[in-house]
Amino acid sequence: MVRRFIQCLPIFLAISLLILSIITITHEFKDHNPADILNYLSNVTTIHKIGVIALTSLGYFIMTGYDFVGFYYINQILKPSKIIMTAFISYAVGNTIGFTALSGTAIRYRFYGSWGISKLKIAQLIIFTHLTFWVGLLGVSGVVFLVDPLSLPKILNLPFTSAHPIGFVFLILVSVYFLISFFRKKPLKIGSEFITFPSPRISFTSIVIAGMDWGVASGVLYLLLPLSKTVSFPGFFGIYILGLTAGLISSVPGGLGVFETVILLSLPNTIPQADILGGLIAYRAIYYFLPLIVAIILLIIKEIQQQRA
Repeated sequence: MVRRFIQCLPIFLAISLLILSIITITHEFKDHNPADILNYLSNVTTIHKIGVIALTSLGYFIMTGYDFVGFYYINQILKPSKIIMTAFISYAVGNTIGFTALSGTAIRYRFYGSWGISKLKIAQLIIFTHLTFWVGLLGVSGVVFLVDPLSLPKILNLPFTSAHPIGFVFLILVSVYFLISFFRKKPLKIGSEFITFPSPRISFTSIVIAGMDWGVASGVLYLLLPLSKTVSFPGFFGIYILGLTAGLISSVPGGLGVFETVILLSLPNTIPQADILGGLIAYRAIYYFLPLIVAIILLIIKEIQQQRA
């Protein structure tokens, strides 16, 4: 009886995640009529809709690059399709529900462990993906804020009005990280395993992946907003990075509310806020919640297949 319960526990976990996902989605849209979202999307051109779907798919494929680089770092080999599936589920669940350190970690341990990757190697991979994600965030944001020092919304309550100082601070932190990675050659021994600090080449690759990741994500939102005649994509990318950075630093799941507020306050007043809000809601639905539902379904199917096997 106890053994049967333990065997079914992963399925219960997957179903629990699905329920939590539905609660999260319901909470997000409780103040908005779904018909309004569908009506807004109906006014989006067919070309833009195709572009949004294509970019969303591409975006989640690019996210799996963090895990591919991670496997190179921990010197392990696994079938690419397995890495893609596990990484997709981890990011789709973690990005939307939040608590990535728990949700994404549990999913990686469950799948990578069942395919023969040791717990220590998985732990190295998880630490690496989290570390390089933040290095990517600081690197991309730092460059963007220096090139385009955006005005900061007063709601952030920061001691300066421009993102320029933030860019300097971020790039200083990244520079320190690269100095450590360059000079720290001696590996750390844990048991029979040796852990080395990521090389500058691996770290730089992660920053490139982060840039592509957020470039595609911002492209999705750009296509969903009525900006083509008022704001160029390069100009919007800076605003998107500012909202993304504020949302991530806030520790709110998916930057919920913080991200939207920064976008609303940073775009020109000539753009109707109702249209901006409609685009933001559509963005949440397509780029976050749709992949989440797909990921949870894949997770449940995979768990059922493993139990039958």
